[in-house]
Amino acid sequence: MSGYLLDREGTARPRIDRAAIESLLTSGEFFWLDLHDPDEDEYRLLRDTFGFHALAIEDSEQFGQRPKLEQYEDFVFLVLYGAAPPPDKDRLVEVHCFYSEHYLVTVRKEDAPGCTMLRQRYERRPARLARPIVLLYQLADALADSFFPALADFDDRIDAVQDEILASPTDRHLNEILAMRRRLILLRRAVTPQRDLVGQFVGGLSDLPGLDREAERYFRDVYDHLIRVTDLIDSYRDLLTSVMDVYLSTISNRLNAVMKRLTLITTVALPLVVMTGFFGQNFGFLVRHISSWPAFVGYGVVLPLAGLALLAVFLRRRGVW
Repeated sequence: MSGYLLDREGTARPRIDRAAIESLLTSGEFFWLDLHDPDEDEYRLLRDTFGFHALAIEDSEQFGQRPKLEQYEDFVFLVLYGAAPPPDKDRLVEVHCFYSEHYLVTVRKEDAPGCTMLRQRYERRPARLARPIVLLYQLADALADSFFPALADFDDRIDAVQDEILASPTDRHLNEILAMRRRLILLRRAVTPQRDLVGQFVGGLSDLPGLDREAERYFRDVYDHLIRVTDLIDSYRDLLTSVMDVYLSTISNRLNAVMKRLTLITTVALPLVVMTGFFGQNFGFLVRHISSWPAFVGYGVVLPLAGLALLAVFLRRRGVW
């Protein structure tokens, strides 16, 4: 079995022993069981040894759920989210929790920095596990704090993209803006319902085992962190909207400059087109009088160039050219 078992004394056991779990359940001693990418044997352990409800087991097997809390007779089932560890900080990590006053069982498919950090804290300085509700708070707080490193790079990257767009906008910048917006939307879909869920603990709207006035103070801290994460996500979404406007304005200005150049070229070439078109007609005057090189140079070269010069002077005085 993959994962670890942390008993009341803060001793971590990397190998999960079914007999040890049964002994802890019988004695009523609080422990934390973390299952990483569980297999069928581990789900059988949850079903047979812990006796979890079939619907809770089914929920724990299905990942991609929204943060929620479901109450059963002797435990609650929670779905919480955190951010993945570096370098893939934009990916979400889903953690399923079976919680009661006798145990905390976490189920996850991927590395969760919140779970790892909390386990390492007890491994570095072994100590008795805190009250069950406090350990749940510590886990929720660690998962909430894992969002901050994931958002730390957004501000600097948005400023860098905006500077690059002002210098030379490309399709790569547009793709990056859209990719960042999609990542922020995914983060908000996880953080917003999780914030509301923790808000139920703060307001006493949830019958969480062991939740008292002192525990509410701890969860109020988690609630404050999630509000900050939500505000950061909204701020970065607004900044990306502004960067998108800058990109579109820059592209539009560049297109206007190109159109202006093309219009000037067309306008400057207009006298040449008119003159050459006029002298290309088969009128008798043209045939009789333009029969020598001086006449050709006068009518066919000097006159069009003179018209071109007059038009250039006119455009420059108008400030167009």
